[in-house]
Amino acid sequence: MADGDESRREERVTINKEFDSFEQFIQEYVTNISRTGAFIKTREPLAVGTLVNLRFTIIVDGIETIEGKGRVVRVDQDPPGMGVVFEELSAFSQDLLARLLTARPSA
Repeated sequence: MADGDESRREERVTINKEFDSFEQFIQEYVTNISRTGAFIKTREPLAVGTLVNLRFTIIVDGIETIEGKGRVVRVDQDPPGMGVVFEELSAFSQDLLARLLTARPSA
């Protein structure tokens, strides 16, 4: 029935990863992050257009979590991964991301 097709289309894939520090978060998983999105390294990128639930747990002064929803907008092979645009982040996640980007170590 059509309802099943609609729910399948709106299904989201969860990306959930924990990190010991912000530096590990940047070096091991996210190579390019901004307030609007991130490039996520993965050998198995999702298709362009895929909706994703994002959850990045990082130890800063304590355990902090960036979470929200995004959409895959590009897939690359070198390095392998996918560009994800943030479509919805909680106010806390937006503030945390802004703090982390301000404190980000230079490459």
